[in-house]
Amino acid sequence: MNTVRNHSCGSRRRWLVVLVALAACGPTTQAALAASPAIESALPRIVKIFGAGGIRNLYSYSTGFLVSAEGHVATVWSHVLDADSVAVVLNDGRRFEATVLGAEPQLDLAVIKLQTDAKDFPFFDLKQAVEVGPGTRILGFSNMFKVATGDEPVSVLHGVVAARTKLTTRRGAFETAYQGTVYVVDAITNNPGAGGGIVTTRTGQLVGMIGKELQNAQSNTWINYAIPIDELQETVGEIITGRFKRREDKPQPESTIANYRPLDFGLVMVPDVLFRTPAFIDSVVGSSDAHKAGLRANDLVMFANDELVQSCRSLKRELGRLEAGDTLRLIVRRDNQLVSVELEVPRKLKP
Repeated sequence: MNTVRNHSCGSRRRWLVVLVALAACGPTTQAALAASPAIESALPRIVKIFGAGGIRNLYSYSTGFLVSAEGHVATVWSHVLDADSVAVVLNDGRRFEATVLGAEPQLDLAVIKLQTDAKDFPFFDLKQAVEVGPGTRILGFSNMFKVATGDEPVSVLHGVVAARTKLTTRRGAFETAYQGTVYVVDAITNNPGAGGGIVTTRTGQLVGMIGKELQNAQSNTWINYAIPIDELQETVGEIITGRFKRREDKPQPESTIANYRPLDFGLVMVPDVLFRTPAFIDSVVGSSDAHKAGLRANDLVMFANDELVQSCRSLKRELGRLEAGDTLRLIVRRDNQLVSVELEVPRKLKP
């Protein structure tokens, strides 16, 4: 596997492209030349996103792609967006504040809107996205590892579609709320910051959105995948037009609120001093269900029963909706790994 990094040292460098070519795809230089028109076309439509994170090994950057001339950006739904506003940097270095317009955690999808009245942004028309099959040579665009912060172009990886299949989750593996169809890809990686990037054909046709990091904890192997645009197109349109309603926004019956607390499972959370205090576990009660399941102090709760946990407050809200006999499935971030555990909801409430 050959790697070529081609860039200048000036602050206005215009070409920072990482090309990773499989041996079967021929020399890297030839692949780069063949794909140059597609790269030049796609780069202005890719954005760098900077938001929440920067603590406890949580990276504070990701990638997105413009989906309208008015500045709507599709990206992966992650902790980076857990802020009142995020910073978005375009390929030419222009910087805009953006707010989350809507999100569907079950699709790992969010749409943000640049705070501007401009209506001339280059964008991907999702209706022109294509489906591809195994063996298709592809390009992956993303700001993995925060390579680009200003007018530097994002990284470009050259790879191949290995399969189109269902993404299923398993206990003891890195999990994602999305469990639909994905493209499993070779040589295009779901590294930190890559989520929300795109995959195109070598001729520049949009194929899919790069997902978040996902690892099988049993085999310790990373799964590199992209979500097909046809899985996202309808929801993106609904969010932009204001017709989409998030499931968590639906009112909950009062009787289902506050049935359970973190302590009922043996979890002591960090003090809830901010409106969006991250849901870090401060300590675990010995011999509790949480202790037996292997949860530890400093674990960050990311999902509770497939619902994104944005704060201590939102975790308490999700636990409050549980009923006796339910199963509580938590996904926590521990250092640079995600760990999934299941807890049985006790039938007898503690005082």
